Amino acid sequence: MDKLNAMSAFVQVVEQQSFTKAAQILDLPRSTLTDAIKQLEIQLNTRLLFRTTRQVRTTDEGQIYYERCKYILAYISESDHDFLNAKPQGILKIEVHSGFAAQFIMPKLHQFINEFPQIQLQLTESDRYVDVIKEGIDCVIRIGQLRDSDLIVRHLGDIRQITLASPLYLEKYGIPKNLGELKDHFMVGFYSTARQKVNPLEFIHQQKIELYNLPSMIQVNGAISYAAAAKQHFGIIQVPHYGYLTELEQGKLCQILSSYAVPSLPVSLLYPSKTLLSPRQKVFIDWIVQLFKNYPLI
Repeated sequence: MDKLNAMSAFVQVVEQQSFTKAAQILDLPRSTLTDAIKQLEIQLNTRLLFRTTRQVRTTDEGQIYYERCKYILAYISESDHDFLNAKPQGILKIEVHSGFAAQFIMPKLHQFINEFPQIQLQLTESDRYVDVIKEGIDCVIRIGQLRDSDLIVRHLGDIRQITLASPLYLEKYGIPKNLGELKDHFMVGFYSTARQKVNPLEFIHQQKIELYNLPSMIQVNGAISYAAAAKQHFGIIQVPHYGYLTELEQGKLCQILSSYAVPSLPVSLLYPSKTLLSPRQKVFIDWIVQLFKNYPLI
């Protein structure tokens, strides 16, 4: 059995959790599948499956190999369709920074769906680090500085940040009129899991970035809790402007130190490889890059 057929056989065994069921689906002798998996393990010098009389399950290495086999086989299948002038199709998994999709992507998404109706978009929201290969995610959109990785990074734009605090907090501690007066204030500590420390407040002053590590009554590591802590008068926060228009209009939060700019946050598109893009990945990447050229971030 050649390598691609062996990979396909391995995928079937994993998904059916049975050599017998996989052999029936592939219309092959069970012994042929057994030999094919053994040869894969020998070639990789790695055990891929745990076998018992009742169950077949993957080892940790086998699970990683299974995900990559599925990716490769899907890519080959889609490439065949592409050569036959078929439209890109299948499930497209996108991981997006929380709140970003609703503001910037969802209002324009009908354009993409109408152009590529055979693509089923699966969009999830989180701020966590994701293992793109292991989790089978096609593209990730992130806001802020990125940790080092082997992923391809495309810059989509920059988001303006502002400095906020609640009216009751400002009533108690006063409204800072300049950066020097921050010494009498508290910030809500945002603990960065990527940096393993609390992010300071940042301001651009005389064309330089100045950092202010204020004391904090509370530290959080999520965007929702960060805003909630500010609304409960625990301190000053710095956040993307687009996400807090309602709070500003309703007076739940107030902008302070507006004469001091806050460094903008880069928005990045990440994906595994330029050379192994599936057709559905490629059309989404082209679409999202063009989207932010036509509708710049604010």
